[in-house]
Amino acid sequence: MRYGRVHCGPGFKTGLRHFPDYYAVKAPVFSFNKMTDVDISLGPEMKSTGEVMAIDYQFPRALYKAFVAAGTNIPEEGTILFTIADMDKPEAASIAQGLSELGYEIKATSGTAAFLRSKNVKVTEAKKVTDGEHDLLDDIKEGNIGMVINTLTHGGDVARDGFKIRRSTVEHAIPCLTSMDTANALQHVMTAMKGRRIVSIVALQDLDWE
Repeated sequence: MRYGRVHCGPGFKTGLRHFPDYYAVKAPVFSFNKMTDVDISLGPEMKSTGEVMAIDYQFPRALYKAFVAAGTNIPEEGTILFTIADMDKPEAASIAQGLSELGYEIKATSGTAAFLRSKNVKVTEAKKVTDGEHDLLDDIKEGNIGMVINTLTHGGDVARDGFKIRRSTVEHAIPCLTSMDTANALQHVMTAMKGRRIVSIVALQDLDWE
């Protein structure tokens, strides 16, 4: 690999820089709460309405700050609802197990709950949207669910129920993750941050940029 000379403005120098001793994480911001009847599941052509950047000397804390700054209300306790497509269930099991070990109650729709039980994850079965009285939408509305992890299932009632669940989380300001990569990253963040109530704030001008 070759490097060419770069012409920089006043006060800047050419050459390669050493890696800094801090981490910077950028996260997109989506304004789904300003739109009605719009699915929040992300596709390849969706665009964010902005982005945030968080910096810290430890990666988990930088990522935590990015989630919070982007509007994700990470629950410190309570119940997390899993409703997962078949292809994502093996990965979801390890995430659910990790969250359960942190003290969160795991709740899941019937198919997901059965799979999690087969992997020795302690889980409570949630009533489906179509089950009638006091279903999981009521749990979300009443604040009994602190976060939802939902991946897309295509076709039939399951797909329609998924849309209703995702819209309900937006309407009640509950974080909803539709990507297993994001859920996995957040689970590691929650593990690192568990029990820590203070996250240091450092102004940009106080960082050593040299």
